Amino acid sequence: MPSPRWNDLLESWERQQDSCIPNRQSKFEAMLDVLGAYLPESFTALDLGSGPGSMSFRMLRRFPKAQVVAIDFDPVLLKIGRESSKEYGRRITWVDADIGVPGWASQLPIRTFDAVVSSTAIHWLDRRKLRRLYEDLPRILRSGGIFLDGDVLPWGEDEKTLRAISEKLRYARHGSLEVEFAPWQRWWKRVELEQKSLGREFRQRNERFARNRASHALLPVEFHTRLLRGAGFSEVGTIWQNLLEDRVLAAVR
Repeated sequence: MPSPRWNDLLESWERQQDSCIPNRQSKFEAMLDVLGAYLPESFTALDLGSGPGSMSFRMLRRFPKAQVVAIDFDPVLLKIGRESSKEYGRRITWVDADIGVPGWASQLPIRTFDAVVSSTAIHWLDRRKLRRLYEDLPRILRSGGIFLDGDVLPWGEDEKTLRAISEKLRYARHGSLEVEFAPWQRWWKRVELEQKSLGREFRQRNERFARNRASHALLPVEFHTRLLRGAGFSEVGTIWQNLLEDRVLAAVR
């Protein structure tokens, strides 16, 4: 069996993500713009729930003096990311760890970061795990450092009209959640079927996620804001959003 073409796998991941997430590229650009405006040319960033490196690779290309630590718990996506990152050498380090469990930060190779970023990952954590994660961030983020989370952060109970508008727009675009995430599901089925050399990673993945069921709670944006302020972040606010409740939340330590 020939080895997978890792860059092709990465590109196919990008295509299916773009089809599921409206304005995904605009969201990434907003996050990169904020990093570029706020941080020096040389900085270290932690990518939480990095997947195969979508945000990590964008940071490395945009900021040639940056270094990135990418952390994820999915063996398949980590393998694709590692094999696709050879050109970046030591500028990127991959960490296999679960950000939803206590002590995850002890596995990081760097003690303090200038920035922590995440994209379409933290919504898998339930309230308890999210609170613990946010309480951990000030311990690894330098004073004045920035946290950026690009994810689905819904309107709260006080914005019933805005939530209804968002749901109507989402339905008009996709019809249902099943249709919206069908490309994601098809991608996983196809890769598991076609890429036999990833068999060990898929077995490990299936074992891990059978034991660790994700929440996919979609907690409202004000809940995230309240937890971040409680964890010690002095400024918290939305720097990008669309009407489908996809946002980038920024927090300054």
